[in-house]
Amino acid sequence: MKPAPYIKEQAADRERALAAANVSRETIDKLDAYVALLNTWQATTNLIAPSTIASVWTRHIVDSLQLLPLAPEAKIWVDLGSGGGFPGVVIACMLNPPGIVHLVESKAKKAAFLREAARVTKSPAKIHNLRIDDFIKQFQGPADIVTARALAPLPELLGFAAPFLKMGAQALLLKGQDVEGELTQAAKYWKIEADLKPSKTDPNARILVVRSLERIA
Repeated sequence: MKPAPYIKEQAADRERALAAANVSRETIDKLDAYVALLNTWQATTNLIAPSTIASVWTRHIVDSLQLLPLAPEAKIWVDLGSGGGFPGVVIACMLNPPGIVHLVESKAKKAAFLREAARVTKSPAKIHNLRIDDFIKQFQGPADIVTARALAPLPELLGFAAPFLKMGAQALLLKGQDVEGELTQAAKYWKIEADLKPSKTDPNARILVVRSLERIA
């Protein structure tokens, strides 16, 4: 069988990504296994936008890796709406037990992919095939960090994150160029203590670091 054209294109993208990332040989091996699995499943399950397959390393892997330096001591991560595994699986590839990532994904096919990704990368991840509201009801904590990427508008997303912040976690939310407008909208419903960090993968994107939340009555 002839290899898909994007596999070849990914090789150059991988080199660019690894040149910009400070990761160990062991982590690179895990990420290689993850991307290989992603390529296989993408043929039948829409895990990422088809237009980003060739640039999966710089577009998705590096985008996920940039969260680690923002919480270098964090051990227990919760990734909401994990989808194809960004950032949750990538973070898990960087952790060693007792570190763990809880990946929350309501769609059964994507949850099955995440389980296989955790298996092939031998990473400390636990997959929860649940709606976020149901996961929140059963999760007892603790949690250090809650993450989400391309999940929901900020006012709704903060509602998902709030229970984890009450446990003492911080939120690292990957947002696009409209984040300041979303913050203005969210401020109608939430008192927010947060910072905006620049994204390493998109000059228009930001990482919203939320330290505390209080719903406005």
